[in-house]
Amino acid sequence: MQRSAPRETDAAPQLDGHWAVERRGGLLPPLIGVRKRIAGDRGVTVVGPLPGVPFRVHGLELRYEAPLSGFVDRLVPEVGGFSGRAFFHGFEYGTFALTKLERGERGVRS
Repeated sequence: MQRSAPRETDAAPQLDGHWAVERRGGLLPPLIGVRKRIAGDRGVTVVGPLPGVPFRVHGLELRYEAPLSGFVDRLVPEVGGFSGRAFFHGFEYGTFALTKLERGERGVRS
């Protein structure tokens, strides 16, 4: 993924990198093999070798693009990564955690 323009705010902690996603609760399915790749103001959520779902980074929000516009992940920094709340058109439907992956742990095609 190419480097994108800087985010609209410097208040957000460092989100650039590869992240493992872990389901914590709600209506989210099991998130085995789900990863997020973030660079600047853009990112993608991938499941294994499948094509990714693109999103834009707005501070600590990940706003998905068409055809999944309306989905937003809101992040809160925590030790070792972020906790997240998943929303669809403003209604929360699940919670998850993001843990930063080391170079050898990525397990996804870049």
